[in-house]
Amino acid sequence: MHAQHKMDTLPTTLPETIEVTFQDSYKVKGQYVRGFVKMKDGLNVYVTYKLSSEEEKKRMESSSLVGMKATLTGQLTLPDAPLHRFQFSMASYLKSQGAVGVYEIDKLVFTSVDSSMKMRLGQYRFSLLQKIDETFPASLAGEAKALLFGDQEDLDQNTKRTYQILGITHLFAISGLHVALLGGLFYQLLLFCRVRLHVAAVLLLIALPIYAVLAGGAPSVWRSVMMTVIVLLIQMRSEKLTASDAISISFIVFVWLQPFSIFQVGFQLSYLATCALIFSSNILVTSHWLKNGFLITFVCQLLVYPLLLYHFYEISLSSFLVNIFLVPLFSFVILPINVFFFLNAFLLSPINTFLFPLYEKLRMSLSTLLVTIADLPYQLWQPGRPSMLFLVVMFITVIWMFVFIEKRYYVWATLMIVLPVVAFSFIPKFHDDLRITYLSVGQGDSTIIELPSREQVIVVDVGGILRFDGDAWKTNSTKYEVGRQVVVPYLKGKGLTTIDQLILTHADADHAEGAEEVLQELNVRAIYVTPSCMTKPVMQDLWKEARQQHIPIYEIMAGTSFVIGDVQFDYLWPYDRIYEGNNDSLVLKIARGNFSTLLTGDLEETGEKELLQKSSVSTTILSPGHHGSKTSSSADFLRATNPQLAIFSTGLNNRYGHPAREVLERFQSAHIKTLNTAEDGTIEVVVNKNWSYEIHR
Repeated sequence: MHAQHKMDTLPTTLPETIEVTFQDSYKVKGQYVRGFVKMKDGLNVYVTYKLSSEEEKKRMESSSLVGMKATLTGQLTLPDAPLHRFQFSMASYLKSQGAVGVYEIDKLVFTSVDSSMKMRLGQYRFSLLQKIDETFPASLAGEAKALLFGDQEDLDQNTKRTYQILGITHLFAISGLHVALLGGLFYQLLLFCRVRLHVAAVLLLIALPIYAVLAGGAPSVWRSVMMTVIVLLIQMRSEKLTASDAISISFIVFVWLQPFSIFQVGFQLSYLATCALIFSSNILVTSHWLKNGFLITFVCQLLVYPLLLYHFYEISLSSFLVNIFLVPLFSFVILPINVFFFLNAFLLSPINTFLFPLYEKLRMSLSTLLVTIADLPYQLWQPGRPSMLFLVVMFITVIWMFVFIEKRYYVWATLMIVLPVVAFSFIPKFHDDLRITYLSVGQGDSTIIELPSREQVIVVDVGGILRFDGDAWKTNSTKYEVGRQVVVPYLKGKGLTTIDQLILTHADADHAEGAEEVLQELNVRAIYVTPSCMTKPVMQDLWKEARQQHIPIYEIMAGTSFVIGDVQFDYLWPYDRIYEGNNDSLVLKIARGNFSTLLTGDLEETGEKELLQKSSVSTTILSPGHHGSKTSSSADFLRATNPQLAIFSTGLNNRYGHPAREVLERFQSAHIKTLNTAEDGTIEVVVNKNWSYEIHR
C-alpha cells in the first residue's frame, strides 16, 4: 500500500517542486496555513505556507482545502529542535505521523480536486463544522465540535487546563463510548423506522467508518469502529468472537495500515485503557453503579498511569471521583443534547433559537462549578517523568496488582501500587547535589537552582516574548507563551512543581514576561524583584496574578545574603532604589564549596565597572550580562570574574546578533570556554565535591 513507509526508507530531501493533496489535518492560524499533505507516492509531508494578505486568508478559511491538489515550490527543512528534553518535539510528532519533514512553501498553485470518497467526506466534515459555527452560540460551539467531530481547536485554553486538572480531557476525545452511543442511537433509529435487523446491521457497518472519517480519524475512534465492525461481521457469520480477539485484530489492522501510529500518544492510551477494561472484567462485575463507575476509572487510570507520567508528568487524583459523575453526565446528557441541537440546526432551527439561551445558562453554570472544583488544592500528583527503567517497573507492578486483586490478595495488590509510587516520589529528594540548569528559552534568560535534597527550588528569570502590535488578521488566537510552553514543562518534567523563590532580575520581557504563566501553572511561594521595577508595563500581569493568589513580592538589593544548607547566596547588585533599566538588574552569586556561579541579568559595561568597585566577582561559571551584547562583558570584568566557563543565554538566529562577535573574541582571548543555549541547548550543572555539566536537547 502507498501509505506504508518504513522509517529508514523515508527520504531526507525532496524536489524543489512537488505535487500534493491536502488532507483534513490542516489549520489556518494567524498568517500561516500549516498541516499535512500527501504526495503522489503516499508520503506525508508537513507544510507551512505564509499568507500574503487578509483576502487570501479569507479565501482559505471560507472553503475546505481537503482534497485540493496543488503544485508546491519550496524546500524541505529540519524541524526546530526542542529547547529541552521535556518540551514538545516537532521531530517526534512528525515521526508519529509518518511524515518526511517540514516543507516551507514559497509558491502554491491549486490544480484540481481529489474526488475520492475519503476526500469528499473530509470536505463534508468542514461544512458540518462550519454549520456549528453558524448556528451554535460561540460559548457552546467549541464543545459541540469536540464532542461530535473531534475538533478541539476552539476549546478555550483555560477550559482545557481545568479539564486536565480534573482528569476529564478524555470526554472531549471521541472515544469508544461515544462511538457506541452514537452507533447504538443510529441502529435504534433504523429499527424504529422498521428496517430489518440484517439490513440495519449492514447500514451500521457502512455508517461507522464514515463517522470515523467525519470525526477526524483519531486512533480512539478507529479503534472503537474497527472493534465494532469486526464483532458485527463475525456475528453476521453466526460465529463467536471475544473482546480480546476483537481488540487484537483491530490493533494488527491499525498498525498494518498506519505503522507510525504506534508512536502516537492517543493510540497508546486508547489501546491500553481498552485492554484494562477487557482483561479486568472480573473486577468490574458489580451491581452498584457508583462502585462500578469508580472501578472503571480506577482500572483505566492504573494501567495507563505510567504512560501518563511519561508523556504529561502529572496525574489527576480527583479524576477517580469526578469521572464517576461526569462520564455519565457528558455521555448520556451533554452528548445527546449536542446531537439534538445539531440535528435541529438542519430540521427545526427555531427550536434551537428558543432552547439555546436556557441550555447555555445551565452549561455555563456547570463550567463555573468545574472551575471551582479545579481550583481546590492537592488535585495533581506531579512527580515528573520516569526513566525507562522505572516505567517498566511501574507497568510490571500494575499487572501484578491486577493479578493479586483477582486472587483477592488485597494487601499485596495495594503494595504493588504504593511501593513504586512512594519510591518515585521520594527518591529524587535523597540526592546530595546542587543542580543548576541554564534553561534554553529562546531569546531570553532562565536559570533553575535545585538545592540538595530538594530543600528549596529557586528560579531566576523565566524568559518571555516582546510582543508588538500588528495587523489583526496576522495574529494567532493561540499565542506562544515561553513560561507555559518552555519553563513549566521543564519544571514539571523534573517533578519541580513548587518554586520557593521566583527571582526576576529586572523588568524586561525576555526575563519576566512569562512569570504570570508560571504562577498560573505552579505553586510559587515568594517573588523577589529589583527595586521599583513593578511599575513597568511588562510586570503588570504578574502583579495582578500575584495579588490574586496572595503571593508576596519583595524588593531586594545588594548586601542581602542567606545560606541554605551549605549553599551560599549573595546579592551583589544594585545599590540604589531607582530603577533605570538593564544596569539595575539583580546580580546573584551562588556558591557551594569551591564552586560558584554568577548571574548578571542584563548588566552592561557601566554597571560592571561600578560592581567591580563594590564586590568580589570571581566565579566558576559566568552568565554574561545582556546575553553577550557588545555593551557588556568588558575585558576588566572578565579578568575579575576569571570564570572556567561562560554560558550565554540567547535565541537561535536572534535579531540582536547576541552574543556579539567582539564579545566572543574577548572570551577566546581570555581562554574562557563558552557555551550558548541557542546552539548547545539546555545546560545542566551538577555540583558536589566537584562539578560537571551535561547538555540536553
